Formats: sequence, C-alpha cells, structure tokens
Amino acid sequence: MLRNVVTHRMTETVLQLRNRHFLYLDVILVLLIPLVALALRTDNALDADWAPSLLVYTLVSLPLWIATFVLLRVYALNWQYASVEELLVLVQAALLGTLVNALVFFFLLRPLGLVAEGFPRSMPFIVGLLTLSAIGATRGGVRWLHRRQRYHGATAAPSKRVAVYGAGEAGVLIVRELLANPQLGMTPVALLDDDARKHKTMIQGVCVAGGRDALARMARNGEIAQVIIAMPTAPGKTLRDITQQCLQSNVRVQTVPGIYELLNGTVTVNKLRDVEIEDLLRRAPVRTEGADIERFVRGKCVLVTGAGGSIGGELCRQIARGAPAQIILLGHGENSIFMQSNALAPAFPQVRFPSVIADVRYAPRMNAVLARYRPELIFHAAAHKHVALMESNLEEAVTNNVLGTRVMLDAADAHGVETFVMISSDKAVNPASVMGATKRVAELYVHARALETGRRYVAVRFGNVLGSRGSVVPLFKQQIANGGPVQVTHPEVRRFFMTIPEAVHLVLQAATLGRGGEIFALDMGEPIKIVDLARDLVRLSGLQVGRDIEIEFIGLRPGEKLFEELFVPGELYERTTREKIFVSRNGVTPSADAHARLYAEIDALVAAARAGDADCVRAQLAALVPEFQNSDHLPSAIRHLPPADP
Repeated sequence: MLRNVVTHRMTETVLQLRNRHFLYLDVILVLLIPLVALALRTDNALDADWAPSLLVYTLVSLPLWIATFVLLRVYALNWQYASVEELLVLVQAALLGTLVNALVFFFLLRPLGLVAEGFPRSMPFIVGLLTLSAIGATRGGVRWLHRRQRYHGATAAPSKRVAVYGAGEAGVLIVRELLANPQLGMTPVALLDDDARKHKTMIQGVCVAGGRDALARMARNGEIAQVIIAMPTAPGKTLRDITQQCLQSNVRVQTVPGIYELLNGTVTVNKLRDVEIEDLLRRAPVRTEGADIERFVRGKCVLVTGAGGSIGGELCRQIARGAPAQIILLGHGENSIFMQSNALAPAFPQVRFPSVIADVRYAPRMNAVLARYRPELIFHAAAHKHVALMESNLEEAVTNNVLGTRVMLDAADAHGVETFVMISSDKAVNPASVMGATKRVAELYVHARALETGRRYVAVRFGNVLGSRGSVVPLFKQQIANGGPVQVTHPEVRRFFMTIPEAVHLVLQAATLGRGGEIFALDMGEPIKIVDLARDLVRLSGLQVGRDIEIEFIGLRPGEKLFEELFVPGELYERTTREKIFVSRNGVTPSADAHARLYAEIDALVAAARAGDADCVRAQLAALVPEFQNSDHLPSAIRHLPPADP
C-alpha cells in the first residue's frame, strides 16, 4: 500500500515538470553525453591527454544543441500526449544538431587546434545518436508515466474486452482513443480485418487477430464482450454479416458513422452508436465531387422549400457546408422550421437562415418571398409523399405536388432564378398511386418550362429514403416496441432504399450537372425485400422472428406496387460523369402546341382537385400520365372544368 502511494506521488511529480525542467535535464544530458560517447568510441580506453579536447568540445556543443532545440520548438511540445508528429520533431532536432556540431568540429575546432589531433572524428555523430536516444527516452518516459497514471487513476467500472473490426485509419484512431481513455471502460484486446495481409501484425500494441473466422471464434468463446465496427466506407452486406455473427453470440456491436455522416468530420469514440438498419443497407460510397458542390453554392442565396422535412433539412445542412450567403428555410409547418433554424444557425454561424412560413400553393406569397430575397438557386422539396394517405386525399396531392411545383417554378421564372431543382420520386414511373402520378405531372411541367425558358430547371428522381418521416422503418420499430406483429404488405414487395445523407449528396451532385430539362435518376442499387428489412430490425432489437416477434402479411395498400422503377418505358437515359447518377432527356423536344395542351390539362386537373371531384382528378391524371395504372377506376369520359387561378 505504502509502495503504491509513493509510486503515485513520484509519478505525479514527474508529470508536473514544466518545459524549463526539460531544459535543465537536457543541459545535464548534453554535458554527460560526450564523455559517454568517447568511452564507447575507445572501448573505455580513455586517454588523459584528451581531457582538454573533451572539455572544449562539450562546452562548445552545449549551446549549439540547446539553440537547436529552442529553434525547432522542442520545449513547446506537450509530451504527455506525444505521438509520431512529436517524435519527428525530435529526429529533426537531432539531425540538425548533429550537422551543426559536425560543421563546427571539422571547420572550427580542428583547424584552430582546439581539439587534439587524435581526438576521434566520429564524435559528433556518436554524440548525435546518443542525444536523440536520451531526449527521446526522457520524453517517452513522461508519456508512459502519464498513461500509467490514467490507467491507475481511472475510477470507471470494470473494463469490457472489445474487438475493433477494421484495421484501417478509423480502427487505429478508435484503438488509440480507447487506450488513452481507460475511464471509458473499454479495453481493445484485438483488431480484426478482412485483409489477410494485416493478420498477425501489431497496431498500437494490439494484435490483428484475423477476420470473420477470428470474430466467430472470439465471440463464441466469450473472449470479447463488444465489437466496434470501424469501417465508415464498408457496404451494408459486410456490416450485416458482422452484426449477425455478433448478435448470435450475444455480443454487443457498435459502429462508427458512415462516410456520408462523417463529411467534414472525424472518427472519435463519442461518435460510436449502435448498428442501425441504415448501416445494413449502406452501399459502397461514391466518389464525391465536393468542390463542384461548393462552387455551385458558394456565396449564393439558396431557397429550400419543405425545409422542415427530412430531405429539406438535410439539403440545408449539406448546402450550408458549401458556404452560401444565406439559405431561406421555407415551409408550412412553423414548429419544424423553428427547430431546423435552431439546429442550423449555431452549426453554421457564417450562413444566414431566414425562416419563411408559407404555402407553396399561394402564388402571391411566393412571388413576394422571391422578390424580397432574390434567390439564385431553389430546391423544391415540399410535397406530399405518403402513398396510401394520398389515395383518400386526392385534392391535397394534386394541389400540393402539382400546383405547388407550378407556382414555385413560375415565380422562379418571373424573378430570374437561374436554377430550380425539383425533388421527384421513383413512384412517378408507371405510377399506380395518385401521389406517384402527381409527381410525374410535376416532372412534365418542369421539363416543359425548362425547354421554353432555356433555364436550368431539372428534376431528380430517387426511391425511398431511410429515416424520413413516413418511412416504413419508424413504423416497424414502433410495432416491435409494442411486441408485434410487424405488418408487411406482401412477402415479395421490394423497394429501393437510400440513406438521407447519400440521397441529398447525389441530388446536389445532379444539380451541378443540370443544363435545363433533364430528369436525373439516382442509382439506388438493388431493391430490398421489405420482409428482409423487417427481419433485420427484429434482430437488431435483440429479438428473434417467430419466437419473440411475428411478421404478418396484410396485403398491398391502395396505390401500392410490388416493385418500383426509375425510368418510364421508352425514356432515353444515359450515365452522367458522376457516379450513380443517370440522366433522362425524354427523347424528343415537344412543340409549343404540346406545351400548351400540357398546361391546359394541368389547369383542368387543378380545377378538378379544387372542386373536390375525385373521379375527375383520376381521369385528368390518366390523360396527363397514360401509364397511370389506376385508370381501371376512371369514368369513361373526362369532365373538363374551367381552369383555376393558382
């Protein structure tokens, strides 16, 4: 007990050394090292005649070494947290000090006869090597004592044995932080990696034990209590396999965020979180062109409609990283806009975030907003997106998705907005729902107006996004929390999925490519079975399908399809210069008469919606979108109502 107290006091005393004490220590070392060097050089056969030469050399080299250390700011470094960077400074100081001492020795001391003729010429180099070793040992000792004190002084709960999966940069950072912070209660006992070339190597003193086989063995034998997945760019399939292995052995699994969450960020322990369904559906990241996005928005005034929603909010966050002058947050819900503004303002203090509560369907208000703020870019994310709900609320679907787009686009044209980007949906392709059909009509309007005006008006089409409001994932989570059953519409229903950050990043990429009239479609990867999604969520909750939670099939809802598509049949599309982005040009350029007919039919559609005539709304949608698959329920003739004012 007494020994531990004494050791602890001594450790604290050493750690409290200020840099002036390092200076005193270095003076002593530099005075002693020449004697040690000479003894090594002569194998302890010291010649008394060399004593004057040794004294002269020592007294001359002392100020040279200290001046070198001061010049390279060796005494400004914090050695308790020393790393490779600090070690490199020591090496540079030793090399420079050796060079200066050698020059003085050969071109001053020897020519002036201040050292004896037989005095070893290798002295400056031996002294340099010993000096590097000595100062490195003293600094390394301080770092070791600091880490030892933190380990013995930690009052955290008993440490868990942790394996870090991923021996790349992220994994090394996690291991280093865990070793430096024992109070976190996690001890890294192994690194794991799929790259066999890294197996059996040591990183930060931790062995790379192997890959999946090693994980299975360690989990099965109870050698680890937790796994941290440190692979921000790993695809979802890899994370799924690792997670399943861990859950089968009751080993907790956490992960660092994906690459899109880490944009402009770094990997740290405080960013660790439990594995989520978004991680299991993660795809290999695309090569990003962040510089293009930054040039696209820097210094500009940007308006985002639907800014309080999940897509609109993420658009605001990613646009803000490009340093625009201001982002106008426009939305109908005051609470969501208020929360979004409060989250964005402190995160991006250099950007202004005016908040506008308004309805995109009201033309006078939209014109007033654009006249006041004069935006140069508009991202139109405001829309109704819930398929089943819109089947029984056709009027709202039409006025919000079609009329709202028309009002915003017409106002943009009237006020000289250079770029307008409409957020569309894969449900606009061969639509079986009213929501999808209204999105397709909005696409047609954007395309037509772009060709008429020659402006950069484009639409970007993508599938379901995980974590958005109305997504199936929160519904499944709620059903699991309630004890089940988890309700899936059909065992074969499939959907494209993408995380919100990835979808928005690709939207911004597509926007930089737009020249006017294009409909961009994002490569959503392979469609996912919804029933598989449900099973994954049950497993991530620590439960088992069939034992703890049942899955129930309830049949397709109104307007729902078994699968979605990204392109209309006959639509011409091609890859762009950006990975995972396609562009459709719709093949032909419609005539002015075709545009006039389109606008007239849209007027009739809006009039039918305002009149509350559901049958006529469906009929008008079928006229505008012949592939609309709800046409079986349409009346035989379309009733044309007088056009309504926006």
